[in-house]
Amino acid sequence: MTKPAQNKSAPKAPEHKFFGRRKGKAFSARQQGLMDSLLPEISVKIPENGSFRNATHDIFGCDKREVWLEIGFGKGEHLAWQAQENPEIGLIGCEPYLNGVVGLLAHIEANNIDNIRIYGDDARHVMTALPDASLDRVFLIHPDPWPKKRHAKRRFMNPWNLDEIARILKVGGEFRVGTDHPVYRQWTALQMAGRDDFNWLAETPEDWLVRPDDWPETRYEVKAIEGHATYFRYQRIAPS
Repeated sequence: MTKPAQNKSAPKAPEHKFFGRRKGKAFSARQQGLMDSLLPEISVKIPENGSFRNATHDIFGCDKREVWLEIGFGKGEHLAWQAQENPEIGLIGCEPYLNGVVGLLAHIEANNIDNIRIYGDDARHVMTALPDASLDRVFLIHPDPWPKKRHAKRRFMNPWNLDEIARILKVGGEFRVGTDHPVYRQWTALQMAGRDDFNWLAETPEDWLVRPDDWPETRYEVKAIEGHATYFRYQRIAPS
């Protein structure tokens, strides 16, 4: 896995510090059973050397037509839907909030889903371990907007994380960002506007208000702050 050359004039990578809750209310006996039995079977285990050689074989143990990553899957509604609709795809879900992890485990058990692997911690650990151009799609669906100005550095959409997403996405792959918050909508547009390695898949400004057919509605869209959510779609391109 190659890493970008260090540039002394480039901004320093942000500290990998997680902001947010790790756990909410206590698990029921059934939920604890899922955490104890099912989660170990489908957990993503990062190699001791810190790098995967092959995303499909190292993570799924078999060939997959494509591999997709969801960063922060919440309660898992979107990831479970994508897995059921695309059984030939391998999906990696990263979520540090344990109550969210157990929510996805319940979806997996109830629907006999076998093409999801879970990393119950910071997605950046998995991102840095993945080989170059190993993913076909990356989802960032309703991340915490951290709307206060002093908390802007905590937002996931920042140059370092975007550089990593660009590195692990194949040319032609897609990066999707969904938000229901006006501050994060503007922030996302500004962060992506200056990049030469992504092309915005929209022909008119109104296109970001249209939810694609293969983008299921989640509880965040239902309670969107402004009555609607924003759907950003970017295609990875080779920089000119």
